[in-house]
Amino acid sequence: MAMNGTITTWFKEKGFGFIKDENGDNRYFHVIKVANPDLIKKDAAVTFEPTTNNKGLSAFDVKVLPESHYIYIAGERLKMTSIRSYVVYSEEVPADTRIDKENAVLSVGLLMNSIRPKTDVQPGEMRSLKKLAITTFQGTTLIFSEDEIDIDSTVKMLKV
Repeated sequence: MAMNGTITTWFKEKGFGFIKDENGDNRYFHVIKVANPDLIKKDAAVTFEPTTNNKGLSAFDVKVLPESHYIYIAGERLKMTSIRSYVVYSEEVPADTRIDKENAVLSVGLLMNSIRPKTDVQPGEMRSLKKLAITTFQGTTLIFSEDEIDIDSTVKMLKV
């Protein structure tokens, strides 16, 4: 039964590396077990047949998926073929909403705004926030706001 994974480590000069499989386990793989070795690189998505060798978990019949099959949005990796639909819409949110993503990289402008006394924002004032909702064939809906991503450039990638 084929599994999906991501190459986490690749020792090109030694010809082997490790794949993190969909269960989070690390599997050894060797370049001779890879169908398209020219595409091997760290963080590449792969499919493979799981097996076990004398050193533990390993992988054979490894196929590296071409880059274009995946897009990354705000750290989420999405398979292009799993995207059923997407929609861009605007939502009214309180103007003083702080970005609460723990690891969002705040732009200098946002940092300055949070330092500057906010006299311009009235309590209860609303602003229009552009959002992108992506629905997958698995029925998951992912929502990203323009505070997190560049919506226009993301939609360009989705239209490919």
